[in-house]
Amino acid sequence: MNAKSWLKFYDEGVPATLEPYPERTLLDVVSDTVRQRPQHPALLFKGSVLSYADLDRLSNALAAALVAEGVQKGERVAILLPNTPQALIAQIGVWKAGAIAAMLNPLYTEHELAHALAECGAETAVVLTPFYDKVKALQPQTNIHRVIATNVKEYLSLPLRLLFTLLKEKKEGHRITLRPGDLWLSVLLRQYDGRRPEVTVHPDDPALLLFSGGTSGTPKAALASHRALLAAGLQVQAWFGNVLTQWQDVLLAAMPLFHVYGNVGVVATGLVGRHPLALVPNPRDLDDLIKTVRKVKPAFLPGIPTLFIALLNHPQVQAGKVDFRSMKLCISGAAPLLAETKKRFESLTGGTMVEGYALTESMMAAVVGPVHGPYKEGAVGIPLPDVELRIVDSITGIDLPACDVGEILMRAPQLMVEYWQQPEETAATIREGWLYTGDLGYLDEDGYLFIVDRKKDLIKPSGFQVWPREVEEVIAAHPAVNEVGVAGIPDAYQGEAVKAWVMLREGHEATAEEIRAHCRQRLAAYKVPKQVEFVDELPKSTVGKVLRRLLVEEDLASERAISENSEQ
Repeated sequence: MNAKSWLKFYDEGVPATLEPYPERTLLDVVSDTVRQRPQHPALLFKGSVLSYADLDRLSNALAAALVAEGVQKGERVAILLPNTPQALIAQIGVWKAGAIAAMLNPLYTEHELAHALAECGAETAVVLTPFYDKVKALQPQTNIHRVIATNVKEYLSLPLRLLFTLLKEKKEGHRITLRPGDLWLSVLLRQYDGRRPEVTVHPDDPALLLFSGGTSGTPKAALASHRALLAAGLQVQAWFGNVLTQWQDVLLAAMPLFHVYGNVGVVATGLVGRHPLALVPNPRDLDDLIKTVRKVKPAFLPGIPTLFIALLNHPQVQAGKVDFRSMKLCISGAAPLLAETKKRFESLTGGTMVEGYALTESMMAAVVGPVHGPYKEGAVGIPLPDVELRIVDSITGIDLPACDVGEILMRAPQLMVEYWQQPEETAATIREGWLYTGDLGYLDEDGYLFIVDRKKDLIKPSGFQVWPREVEEVIAAHPAVNEVGVAGIPDAYQGEAVKAWVMLREGHEATAEEIRAHCRQRLAAYKVPKQVEFVDELPKSTVGKVLRRLLVEEDLASERAISENSEQ
């Protein structure tokens, strides 16, 4: 394969390089927009609109409040918020204070959250009211000594705010009483309105921590610089620049901000392109998502296969009662996209759907299908400007020719700086500027990337990251369990589903639902096995390690046998 053979498939107008990248940050981009069009919509949320002037003023106030409260430059601030205006106000406010935004999944169990808080060492947490008690329960075990709470209703339109207060606020755990010393975000924003701290933020300053499983399966915080976030936004904007109209087209922000897809892929792209961001706090609430589509008429829907399949199967969509024709472009990532799903969704929208591949460690922008170029079924796309790929033998490290399967290496200007305070893990993952992804795949003669397998055992149900070892340890703690193996199996809806093979202790009994209920106590919902199978023994290596690969192969063989018998 010729070096960068993929360049000939770039859409017209997409540059081969964006070098040199500006010595600026996303904060500078926001400031530019405020100067040029202060009333331009920045955030759309359930009938309310925040302009860039609003976003700038509110984030300034929060930054001033954080500095007044003692937050130092480089300090980590944990943000546990769904996709709401407060999440962007908090993230940008944290940056303006010179601090690092540590975006955490608010649905983490206490066990998972305790690990994440310890890993990032945050001293401040900004939380939505239903998660307040969970953070307070963990506070004695962490460095957290200031908690800032916010209620989702603060940025609802007036009619919705009244309905929410009357019907949902207390019932759904949003009405809380703060403990002494804790703060309300709304009070801080009023108290510090019109102020901004004198903090200088440089492109190479640390900006964002997002959690990834890394190479060992233990969740680690990947650190991005301000420079990386701007580079990623510029790359994606350049890739889709001949489709999306700057200052005009609305981006639907349904991917969570604790995920690199939502935070870097969508938010950075939206800020760079001055696209209004329509925030969807819960993409699983399809009725609400459809209401948002009807109201804001988005031009760009980034999602995952599960989301697109669920929309296609929604009764209102099937009945032809939802107009998706505003969507010029959809991108699917985080899990394999079926060609049939692409075909059906393109027919529904009249737009184009492309697939993408990236990692938390690559800070999003990496490999995406060209909008107008050739589509190759099974390929995840070609590298974006200034992104380079190599395929190497995973043992010798020697570069492999086209179509030979090996480990995928990536080099790009926006790679993570490090795993936070884990130099050995960082050195094992980034070597001489190349990110060793741990994924196996190949580049064809045209430079299209095909993902074949994972060197790592990572499972991606609906695009989330699940490590088998973590699930195995939880299941192994059940008193009836002797041994367990966990792996990912193909799933028509989730792309990949978590399955557990369980050996029970002699004389003990348990049901699949009991095992799942046990998991729910310590694992987020997406990590709970979708299937549990009880077995008499588990395949093992000569040193006694459970061979997850054989479990999956046996499962696939069994499914094929069942399918063949049913056809006879």
